[in-house]
Amino acid sequence: MRLIALLLGALLLVGAQAWYLGWRPPAPWNPWAPLDVRQPPNLLTAWKLSRLRDDPALCRQALETSALRYRAQADSPASADCPLRNVWRVESGEARLSSSFIVSCPLAVAYALFEIHGLQPAAQRVFGQPVTQVDHLGSFACRNVYHRAQGRLSQHATANALDISGFRLKDGQRIVLARDWQAGGAKAQFLREVRDAACASFSGVLGPDYNAAHANHFHVDMGRWQVCR
Repeated sequence: MRLIALLLGALLLVGAQAWYLGWRPPAPWNPWAPLDVRQPPNLLTAWKLSRLRDDPALCRQALETSALRYRAQADSPASADCPLRNVWRVESGEARLSSSFIVSCPLAVAYALFEIHGLQPAAQRVFGQPVTQVDHLGSFACRNVYHRAQGRLSQHATANALDISGFRLKDGQRIVLARDWQAGGAKAQFLREVRDAACASFSGVLGPDYNAAHANHFHVDMGRWQVCR
């Protein structure tokens, strides 16, 4: 992580100097260009995602480059137990969803990146067909980590996390983490490729190898810490 931070800092410094001198890098490598989800993630992607947190207009620019169907949601009152700001309801992407979900802007854009550059390529590699539905267990939940009575709030409390439980393929096959993670074969291989690919788009990815609480889903979030388990 420290090496990545140093590299990112160097890129930003070089980019600022180049900008001052009148040179404009290609958009994917320009720290100040809006994020285009059609471009593969690179070292600047995390920085660009972080800029979306408090900038709904910049967020919309990024979302407009995606295949997502989405609607902006009103901010909740500051007095709410878990106040929400700059959140969006995602209704579908390239694949339909088991239900719509409310997420923070960085998570919505990261989900679009994951679907285009991680999920669908993995399905084509392993099965030769696309994913047509993503099944999930929800996103926003005003609660602490692991439902503890005391402790820090979960990333779900700010709509900054999503729990993905399975997938459906074009030919009707279902892939379910609770059943297929340990089963071996193509489905288990696919799930591991999906987990690894998710780590390129989200800050945190926790799955069945992390602990029993995640035996039936991938938890993905846009928290401060990088973790891929």
